[in-house]
Amino acid sequence: MDLSAREIPQRLLQQLFELDADFAEALWVLDEPPANFDLRLMLRDTLAALEQLPDACARFRTNLPQRARPILASLEPQLRNSLDPREAYNAYRL
Repeated sequence: MDLSAREIPQRLLQQLFELDADFAEALWVLDEPPANFDLRLMLRDTLAALEQLPDACARFRTNLPQRARPILASLEPQLRNSLDPREAYNAYRL
């Protein structure tokens, strides 16, 4: 996909990055001693982020140039099908 930075909705992309960071933090906390965090609050925040994700993705896609939408629609399932959930913790194996 060939988009310039101006064609990518930067504010909406930032929102997706922030949600991604929330999910990464939630996974990271699972490996930490429970006494170090308020797991109830982490669960609340993670569920709130999960609830926001579909709308945030839809807003991002809607604000992409029309020519990019079918390309993204075809690439996304290919990428999802190639992901291996076991690789989520590869960063810890370095």
